[in-house]
Amino acid sequence: MLNIVAIIPTLDEASAIRACLEPLAAEGARIIVADGGSRDATAQIARAAGATVIEAARGRASQMNAGADRAGDADVLLFVHADTRLPAGWRASIERALAAGAHWGRFDVRLDASSAALRLVGTMMNLRSRLSGICTGDQALFMRADAWRRRGPYAAIPLMEDVELSRRYKHAEGRPAALRARVLVSARRWERHGVLRTIALMWLLRAMYFFGTSPETIHRLYYGSLAR
Repeated sequence: MLNIVAIIPTLDEASAIRACLEPLAAEGARIIVADGGSRDATAQIARAAGATVIEAARGRASQMNAGADRAGDADVLLFVHADTRLPAGWRASIERALAAGAHWGRFDVRLDASSAALRLVGTMMNLRSRLSGICTGDQALFMRADAWRRRGPYAAIPLMEDVELSRRYKHAEGRPAALRARVLVSARRWERHGVLRTIALMWLLRAMYFFGTSPETIHRLYYGSLAR
């Protein structure tokens, strides 16, 4: 059985972290929670569930990199957002993909909402990723630890770190395994800011990144737009 280390970046995720940890612990992952300075009970809940909790400089990329640095003799690194819940059988899905020759991969997603519009959002996220070979953090990226050592960590940028890593790994390690098993992802971002507005914003920012806009500028536009 592969030694899979799950790395979860957190910031004030007390309401979500327990549900995230349960399926990981149930299938024998070693769990590292890289906390960026939570002021709620995130760290206490994670420790009580058996996770190792470390403090890391705030920022998803730096937190995930700090967790990977503590992964030790891991065979596989699995990066999971705190508002994401893996499906039963996730371990077998990863092990089959890696045994078939993949060096890295991701899961399909399903948003935890009943509306037809949000079901379509999840479907389009999966289709876009399958066609492009580019993955997002919502999709629970995983890779062989030796691929991580060869290709390096997440770039120290404030946004689009998942897209940057995907491009780099796709070029150097081949296309990702696109698993059909679906992780359940919180729909809070779309519900809070509106489905069409959030979709339009994300497509705009991705296009800007593709054409060379700096991640720092995109980060300011993203959070500035959602604050309005």
